Amino acid sequence: MNVELLVTLRRDETGMVVAECPVLPGCVSQGETEQLALTNIREAIQGCMAARRANGLPLPPAPRFNR
Repeated sequence: MNVELLVTLRRDETGMVVAECPVLPGCVSQGETEQLALTNIREAIQGCMAARRANGLPLPPAPRFNR
């Protein structure tokens, strides 16, 4: 199942691109480029979701789309 989640990107003081998924507290990754940061955050999101499922924690709500 594919789910669309908001991911923010920013550069830190060392020049690395930091990616964060705000609906999954603590789900953060980074990369030298935006593409690498996005690849890494996808992997981090999968791990965070699996850990939440395994521990009975709530998953983020399904995204809502305005029509």
